[in-house]
Amino acid sequence: MIKNEIQDALNEQINEELYSAYIYQAMAAYFEAINLKGASNWMNIQAQEELSHVMRFYNYLFERGGRVHLKAVNEPPADWESPLHVFEAAYNHEVHITGRINALVSLALEHHDHATHNMLQWFVGEQVEEEATADEVVQKLKLVGNDGSGLFMIDQELGTRVFTPPAAQDSA
Repeated sequence: MIKNEIQDALNEQINEELYSAYIYQAMAAYFEAINLKGASNWMNIQAQEELSHVMRFYNYLFERGGRVHLKAVNEPPADWESPLHVFEAAYNHEVHITGRINALVSLALEHHDHATHNMLQWFVGEQVEEEATADEVVQKLKLVGNDGSGLFMIDQELGTRVFTPPAAQDSA
């Protein structure tokens, strides 16, 4: 049986992951509105990834005899100054999520909850990838600056991203 403090923290993380999906969907809508369909695709895929993270936490709580308590999801922003600002916001959001995952790892260790610690290791690795992927786009957008043809090329590249569901999680 999972301890209440761990259960509560994982439920908070479910809310954070739902917000992540929500903000990425808002970013996709922004890009769609300014006719950057490749960037919209990238953000749609990112939203799908975040929903898969939700389900990983959701299923884990049930595997451990816990309860899922869904909470209201905050409204995300709808507009940004530029494509660069959107991806900088995405990168900063991933840094925030990394901090949350690290805090969960610390909490699991504090409570000697080795099963939760083990489950969270997947997220530790995932966050390295999430930050690097967003930062890569930020750096490319900084390189092209206001060059429309450079932005067009980046948008085309972003449009090639496809959703690959994560491998099934081993039982804790």
